[in-house]
Amino acid sequence: MTYVVNESCIRCKYMDCVEVCPVDCFYEGENMLVIHPDECIDCGVCEPECPVDAIKSDTETGIEEWLAINAEYARIWPNITMKHEPPSDAKDWEGKPDKANLLSPNPGRGD
Repeated sequence: MTYVVNESCIRCKYMDCVEVCPVDCFYEGENMLVIHPDECIDCGVCEPECPVDAIKSDTETGIEEWLAINAEYARIWPNITMKHEPPSDAKDWEGKPDKANLLSPNPGRGD
């Protein structure tokens, strides 16, 4: 079992989760974070830290697509272990539905 970042993270990209992860399994894209499913130890400490409820267990229904996206991008985006500032317009994107089409394949800066 692993945790998965879903579309709620897109354009918000808060990084509170990154600070608490004991195994540094977060990877940064241009406008969202992902969790490497082979590195996540299923401790669950990241889930309550996300202010937009973007982290879910892979056992939840309908998360399969996001598990595949997390696995794909965790292989190519840089690792991130320290919290950085979220995008300046992050608050504007909180709670907006249907953001999947806004996912950028470009990597973030990482650490």
